[in-house]
Amino acid sequence: MSTSSLQPFGPEIWLADGSETEVIGFRYPTRMAVIRLAGGGLFIWSPVALTKSLQQQLQDLGEVRHLVAPNSLHHLFLEQWRQAYPLAKLYAAPGLDVRRKDLAFDAELGDAPPSEWSADLDQVLMRGNRITTEVVFFHRPSGTALFTDLLQQFPPGWFRGWRAIVARLDLMTAPEPSVPRKFRTAFVDRRAARAALARILEWPAGKVVMAHGAPVQRDGQAFIARAFRWLTG
Repeated sequence: MSTSSLQPFGPEIWLADGSETEVIGFRYPTRMAVIRLAGGGLFIWSPVALTKSLQQQLQDLGEVRHLVAPNSLHHLFLEQWRQAYPLAKLYAAPGLDVRRKDLAFDAELGDAPPSEWSADLDQVLMRGNRITTEVVFFHRPSGTALFTDLLQQFPPGWFRGWRAIVARLDLMTAPEPSVPRKFRTAFVDRRAARAALARILEWPAGKVVMAHGAPVQRDGQAFIARAFRWLTG
């Protein structure tokens, strides 16, 4: 997938890979999803760096109305999007308003989708994690579940030296996308996490998108169950 080029991923959903970011010396790719809602507006999940090319492509799809930060770690480009689309509403995952006091968020994401996108999307808070509270979404028309950082997979050779060793031990380079070990140990309230997972597993997910890893194209529900077997076993 070319950088900042929107690629169809199913009915009314597009993906775009953005520029890389660096966190504590580790390079991370970035990915966003664009969903055209039944009402015609665009829902932007985990916005990547905004380019002129991307803006033009979005203009061809519809009006950007909702800018969504699905956890408290994915916020680097929000100000850029806010300036470009001042009429769009800005939504924060729990805890992000404390981290980004410079941004005026319109609402905090919860366990129930707001009326603006409830016809198209469902959502669940994965509570009980010390690192972040991630909001997991399900896009009904395409049968796609959207995870941000709770599922990751980096290709062989992405990291080198000691970073490659850390990534392997953290399960970031496992054969199949996995929940990194740091996130597993950060779930201090596993009862809350299991309750959220139970709701997620009720979704008829055929596909799974994640911010850091190749999308899963089929049998998404079974894949999610395998990825979280450590939590339910």
